[in-house]
Parts: sequence; C-alpha cells; structure tokens
Amino acid sequence: MDHLKQTEPNQFLATHVHYLLHWEKSSPNKDYLIQPLSNGEVISYTWREVGEQVRRMTHYLKSLNLADKSKIAIYGKNSAHWIMADLAIWMAGHVSVPLYSTLNVEGALHVLNHSDSQLLFIGKLDGKGDSWNEVSKVIPADLPCIRLALSPDFDAPLWDDIIAQTPPLENPNLPHADDLATIVYTSGSTGLPKGVMQSFSTLLAGASELKATYKVTAAERTLSYLPLAHVAERVFIESSSLIAGFTVYFANSLDTFIDDLNRAKPTIFFSVPRLWTKFYQGINEKIPLHIQNVVFKIPVVGKLVKRKLLTKLGLNHVRFALTASAPLPIDIIKWYRNLGLELLEVYGMTENSGYSHATRQGQYLSGYIGHTQPGVECKIDENGEILVKSPGTMLGYYKNPEKTAEDLTEDHYLRTGDMGEIDATGCLKITGRIKDIFKTSKGKYVMPVPIEQKLGNHELIESVCIGGGSQPQPVAFIMLAEEIRNKLKHDPKTEDIDTALQALRNDINQELESHEKLGFLVVINHPWTMENDMLTPTMKIKRNKIEARYEQNLDAWSKQNKQVIWE
Repeated sequence: MDHLKQTEPNQFLATHVHYLLHWEKSSPNKDYLIQPLSNGEVISYTWREVGEQVRRMTHYLKSLNLADKSKIAIYGKNSAHWIMADLAIWMAGHVSVPLYSTLNVEGALHVLNHSDSQLLFIGKLDGKGDSWNEVSKVIPADLPCIRLALSPDFDAPLWDDIIAQTPPLENPNLPHADDLATIVYTSGSTGLPKGVMQSFSTLLAGASELKATYKVTAAERTLSYLPLAHVAERVFIESSSLIAGFTVYFANSLDTFIDDLNRAKPTIFFSVPRLWTKFYQGINEKIPLHIQNVVFKIPVVGKLVKRKLLTKLGLNHVRFALTASAPLPIDIIKWYRNLGLELLEVYGMTENSGYSHATRQGQYLSGYIGHTQPGVECKIDENGEILVKSPGTMLGYYKNPEKTAEDLTEDHYLRTGDMGEIDATGCLKITGRIKDIFKTSKGKYVMPVPIEQKLGNHELIESVCIGGGSQPQPVAFIMLAEEIRNKLKHDPKTEDIDTALQALRNDINQELESHEKLGFLVVINHPWTMENDMLTPTMKIKRNKIEARYEQNLDAWSKQNKQVIWE
C-alpha cells in the first residue's frame, strides 16, 4: 500500500482496483457515483464510501471460497452498485461477466452457462425496457445470487444486508495488469454472442489515452446511460472515471433522461448515432431546418439561439462529445458542430476495447473516422478489410480458439470485418462491412452502408436498412422519425411524406451507380427496437433480422410498381 502514497495523479496504475485504492486515499470525500432514485431522491457516494462498500463485499465473496478467478455475472441496468459489484469481483480475484439488461432468455442462459458463472449479481431491473420478467424464470436454481440496490424482488440476499454484517477487507491482494478481468459477450447482430476476454491492461488502454488525448481530469462530469455491459461504456465511463477520478452521474429512466442530463451538466459526453439522430430530429421538429438556416446566419442572434439549443439538449457544458458504434450521417455531425458542440467520431470494437482510431479536437475531417491512437497500427488487407493492432486487443474468445485464430492474424492484427480507406495523412474512412455486402438478383454487388448514410441525412428518417438481395435493385426499409410516427397516429395522411420520400429516392438515385439505384422504399409499420430484437443493445440495426422480417413481402411489393410502399 505504501506505493499508493507516492502515486501522482498523472501516473498510470496497473488495474482498476489500484485506481480505486488511490482515489479512496487521496480524495476520500469527493463524490464519485451519483445515483438518482425513482422517487426523485438522489444519493451520492464518495470515493471513501465506494471503497468501503467494495471492501466489505470483497470480504464476503472471499468467504464463499470460490476457486480463484471464478466467473461472476452482473445482470442489470447501469447503476452505482453495478460498478461497485464489478470492483468487488476484481478485488476478490475473480472475473466479471456482464449481461445486457435486454438479453433474451436464450442469450442470458447462453452467457451464464458458457461463461461457467458461479454467482450472479442482480442489479437495477423492473421488467420495463429490460428482460427481467422472462429471464427471472430461468435463472438456474443452483446459481447463488446477490441483489444489488434497486434490484427487483427475488429470493436472494441483499447487498446492503451483506455489507452491514461484513467487515471491510483491509489489505486486499491486488490483481496484475495482464490478468483476465472480464469476459464481454458481444451484442452481436448475428447468432449467439461470443465471449471476448479482456485483461485489465487492455481495458485500461483506451481510457488511459482518453485522459492523455483529450486532457480529461478529475473535474469532469459525465452521464452513464449506455449499457455498462458494452465495452464502450466500460471504457468511457468505468475505466476512465477510475483513471481520471471524475464524477459519474447515472440516468434513472428514459422518461427522466433530460432531467438526469441537466443534473449531471456533463463536461464530456458519449452517445451512439441512434440517439444523436433522435436529439437532432427532436430539435428539427420544433424549429424546422430551413428556419434554423436563416436564424443561425443572423449576427449575435444566431449565436444565442445555438447556445439555447445546446442548453435545451443539456449539452451546454460539454467540452467535447464522442460518437461511435455505427456511422452517423455527415450532415448530422455538421449540424452539431455548427451549434458549437465539438462532436468527434471514434472507432473501435469489443475485440480491441474500443481502442483504435479517434478524431482529435480541431482535426475533424468530414467523412473520416480519424487517425490511429498512440500504439495502434492499421493497414488495409488485399480484400479491403481494415486490420488493426492495438494495445486494447483481446486475449481471445473464451472457449473458442478456432474463432480466435480466424480473427487474429499471426502478427496479432485484428480482422475488423470493416472495409475502409486510409488517406495520405493516415486518416481512416469506413466504407462498409464485408458481411453486409449483398448480391442482387442481377448478380451485382451492393454495399449498403454508404446508401444508408445518404438516406439517414433526411429529417424524416430515424433509421434505415438497405436490403433486397432477391430483387433486381436494392430496397430501402425506412423507419420514420419518432415525431413523424406520433403525428401519423393522430393524422394518418401520408401524401406529403410520400411525395418527400419519392423526391429523396430520385435525388439519391442520381448519385448512385446503376446497380445501386433503389428500386423502392418501404416505410415500416412497427419501429425497430431492442425489445423486438431488431436492434442491438447499442442500437445498431440487426440487418439479418430486418431483412428476414420483410423478405416474404418483397415480390408482392415490387409488383405494386410504386416508388414508396407503406407496410
């Protein structure tokens, strides 16, 4: 423990547990985790309080005499105790296995069984927007469980009761940097999730560089609302907060999101394209783009209006914001940057802890994802695939050496599955996914992502999927913006929307090669959600599920000979 007394704030430590002990000692009274409750109450946990609870739970876990490096699962939405449970698992010498709160029964049982989990922490769940009602019925009877704060009723001991009866562990055995820390099961747009093994050092690689690249300090505030079961939130929120010592606020629910955001007043913010798009469309519904374009050009007034819009979004204190997980249409990125928000794209995968490429502040280049992060090497394979060697690269897939050998080259480059181009300065552009390319009935290959990005720029559209491999020309499946869908419930007139979508199709077709031109657009009737398995937990479309859902109707729709079809 003596070495912690000499640790400078800018010195990087070996593991997350080392950082917890550092901040517990150096900043005991600083707020670390801020948890809102459904009754409006807000609970703050200081570094000392977090350390105390983690030490007590660690002592309890060690009393269970589990084998060293046992797998312990965490199932729940983001909460202060989710992070405390993770830290206790690590301090006790075990390996954490996060489960998405939306994971279906098949997926949950697969993760629990495949990971050999010996215990399950049940976290913040209520059966609303999560899978608790179904998964609770199939939790193995012989699997010990512990209920975290905010957990649903279940026959298992409570975290609060355990720590009230258990003394804190005074001198924990600290893990090593290269120890296996967690098995992150990929959200996966196809098939059962694979278990990605990450060590403490691979998990911390991206967070360490986030602090260095973007000058992240202990004074930052951020909001945690994307799933901690995903590597992006695990790095940006959990790992980064432990390295830099900043305060993490949690969101209570979707209904309270704006209130939670305004409480946090984040200085750094991370989100995914689906949510950036929804924020953008929400503003455009109240102030149409053509009016914005006029107002923004008025001296003084334009600047005030932009500031007011950022304040309305709860982002007026943000120094920089990041977007990742899927492509965000260029026009939307430019819209945010025009408001004055430093919105930057980052690129990475679960398999490299999200540590690959990033756009630096002041270096935004339209259409590009940024340059390699320090210590990262990137090249393009003969087939156009992006290959990345990163300090964040996984140890491998759990119990799957064949897939590990398939995805990691002999010289330790990760096969990303993405296609891309690198310009003369080393800046990377993503052009699509190898597996997404499909062949039309004419035998022509189509890359869907660039077309989806063109369509996704339109204010009427929230999400789009290009498919139609059985057709002579590609087909666009369109999910309208939420505000438009709500309007149609009260006023089902579609003529104006139909006309606008026809014009959009014709305009975009003029920019496409003949074999890429869209045959028709399909306006889908039921939104794509995580609950109906059309979106991953990070809100990426599950292309194969979407195409399968509409495939049987394509021939009949094609015979209607219309440019826009309403499901």
